[in-house]
This record gives sequence, structure tokens and C-alpha cells, in this order.
Amino acid sequence: MVANRSMRDKDSNPNVHESLSRSFVSVEEPKPETRAGPGLISCTTFNILAPIYKRLDQQNQGLRESQFSSFWVTRNQKILDWLLYESSAIICLQEFWVGNEEFVNMYLKRLGDAGYSTFKLARTNDRGDGLLTAVRSDCFRVLNYRELHFNDFGDRVAQLLHVQLTAPFSQIQRGNLQQEILIVNTHLLFPHDSSLCIVRLHQVYKILQFVEAYQNENKLNHMPIILCGDWNGSKRGHVYKFLRSQGFESTYDTAHQYTDNDAHKWVSHRNHRGNICGVDFIWLCNPNKSRKPLKTSWCEAVFGILRRQLRKASMAENDAFAFLKGDNHGDFITSSAFCEALHQVNLIGHPSGLGFQETRDLWIQADTDANGVLDYEEFKNMIWSCTGSDQKESLTGSREESEEGTKEALGFKVKNAVLYPSEAERGIWPENYTLSDHARLTVVLSAENMWCCSQS
Repeated sequence: MVANRSMRDKDSNPNVHESLSRSFVSVEEPKPETRAGPGLISCTTFNILAPIYKRLDQQNQGLRESQFSSFWVTRNQKILDWLLYESSAIICLQEFWVGNEEFVNMYLKRLGDAGYSTFKLARTNDRGDGLLTAVRSDCFRVLNYRELHFNDFGDRVAQLLHVQLTAPFSQIQRGNLQQEILIVNTHLLFPHDSSLCIVRLHQVYKILQFVEAYQNENKLNHMPIILCGDWNGSKRGHVYKFLRSQGFESTYDTAHQYTDNDAHKWVSHRNHRGNICGVDFIWLCNPNKSRKPLKTSWCEAVFGILRRQLRKASMAENDAFAFLKGDNHGDFITSSAFCEALHQVNLIGHPSGLGFQETRDLWIQADTDANGVLDYEEFKNMIWSCTGSDQKESLTGSREESEEGTKEALGFKVKNAVLYPSEAERGIWPENYTLSDHARLTVVLSAENMWCCSQS
């Protein structure tokens, strides 16, 4: 009864009505180029802004859309209208309001009636929201579904789907190829401050470890991997560089021929601080990509964070070496001094920092001659140098060049990628768009045969 009275009081507030009415200003309809044709597969990722987080009045931050069922129903029916119009083969949603049965049933029913198989996953510790992944049954047969709980500071989670292509997509493949894909949906921690960079990087590391373990457990090789979600970080960040070092490409940037340095060209999110940036990605790793060992890429990414911290403190190369070796009078860095330095830059020594084994892995990576100390050359090459983030080249070849030691596999080529609203593609956030605080990203892929190195 108290809740009902409170809602009536809010309904009588003219400022609330004005704020709510602005939430449903019409915006452009989806463009037809995102509706995949024969032999094409489309994939959509969208943070739909859970009603429990959607603020309705800047003057009253406690006023949330979840308190007005008619408004969150209308907004989310509109979202579903758009998703079903595009009819992507893969739909990955973040901030899915798993804590509300009416909300969940609305999505599951409409997507189910449209022929989708759906999988939902709540964040840990009853946060209220989570993930929803949906795949069209006429495009894929779901072979397996796994869940990953990070069990860390942000209560974040991830979903892994192992799917097999069905007709008509399988008809474009020659022979008896394994026509399977791994799909991941996730929502990383928001970087409230710089100390959480290591947490977000660790979450991605856990995802890739999870995928690698699943492939090894099921003896899967030569398979495309698609990572979708809200990564809560831009192309300038360590997560982006880490994924690039693992052979993943940002499909939106590929479609628009953007380089790794074109972070300003597009945006996909306006956060609660009013900042706009591109944080929503659909990553693709084809089986012909040469990938560094995962632990090597991880260590290089952590060294990148360390290097950035030292440079933020205005340290030059010699200063950084002196800082890392601490009170040691010799011209080398000891393991204990290294750990003390990591503690001082806030990478270890707290619950969300690096663990013992991860710190040990860093030391082993840096100590290339395994003599128990780091000399200046090891520090320069393994910690201070930026070469660790370089992207490796693809391993491709023709049938004639690749008969020995290679294998034909299914892969994907990026045909198109579109953000809605379209202003986001020009780095602008439109004031009349309030369907979410994220843009919707859809990519169209074409299935192809490609040659890749055989794995032992």
C-alpha cells in the first residue's frame, strides 16, 4: 500500500510527466542493410539499460523507471519491435532485468514466438540485472551452453554458447567441415577509477581462459569465436589491446576500415557522468588468426598497465628501473622488490588485485634467462617496451600453398556493421534518443572457407 501511494504521488508531479514523456521521442527505424540475406549471419549486441538503473529526473536521482511499469513496458516493447524487425541470428543483451518476472516473460515470449532459443543469466549477489542471449533456431542448433561467474568486485558474469550452423548457411560450405561457432555475451565492470583497470582486464582474461578450457575439454579446433557485449572501455584501453593481441578484430572498425587509432570516430554510450565513448563491441576471431599464448598476452597487458602507471608518475625509463629495484644496490630487480613496486602502484595487495600465481607468472615472463633477477635489458624489453601489444599477422594461404600442415575451416568475413542511432557513427550522441544510454550495434557476416594451421 505504501508503494502504491508513493507512485500516485509521483504521477501527480508534472516534472515527472515531462521527464517521462521525453523518453519516447521517436527516432529513426532500423535500416534494411542490417537484415541479413541468404548466406549471411547478423549479430546484434545491445545494453538495454535495466529499468532499475534508468533515471527519470536529473533533479531526483532516486526516481527510476522501474517504479512505473507502463513506461518500462512501453520502452522495452519498442526495443523488442526493433530487435524482431532486424531479426538477427544472434542477439546479445546486457542489463537484462532478470529480477522482474513480467519483464523476463515479455522478452522470452516474444523472442520465443519469433523462433529464438533464449538463455538468461543473473549477475551474482542479486544485483537485479544480467544477460540474455538469443539465437534463431532456423540458423543454429545449440550444442552446449555454459555460464561463467567472475565472483569478483563487480558481480559480473558471462555466457558461452556452442552452436552449429543449420540450413541455409550450411549449404555454402564444401565437404564435411565442422560448421560450429562459439558465442560469448558479457558486460564488464564500469571503471569507476583507474584501480579497476586490472579488474576489467582480469575479467577478459577469465573469459578467454574459459573459452580455451572449453575448447580443450571438447577437443575443438579451427572454430570462429564471437565475443559480444558492453566492454565498458574504449579502443584506447588495455582490454582492447589485449583482445587485439589474441587475434580478435572489432567488427565495426573492420567494416568501416578504421584503424586502432580511430577511437574518436564513433561512440556507443553516454554514461551517467555525461561522457560519450565507444564501449560496445562485437569481436571476431577467425580460426586462421595467429594467436600468442594466452598467458603471454595477459602478462604483456598487465605490464602495459604498470608502464602507464609509472609514466603517469612522470617517470622516465631510468627512473622506472630505479623504482622497481627499490633499495637494492645492485643493477638488477629482485622478486621481492618487484612485488613491492606492484603493491605501491596498487596492482596487488587488495581483494581485486593480482593473486599470487598471476604475480608469479609476471615475474617468470619478465625473467627471460630464469636467473632469479631482472637486469636492465630484461626490464627494458619485457616491461618498458611497448612491442608486446603488437598484433600478429594472419596465417592464410591457398590450397596449393597449404596442403601440408594446414586444414580447411569455417570462418567469417565482415560485410557490414551499423550503430543505432546513426548519429553515434559520427561520434555524436543525440539528445532525443532515450531508448537506452547505449547504441545498438549490429554486424553482418558472411560464412567462408579458410585455411589455417593444423593444431596438434
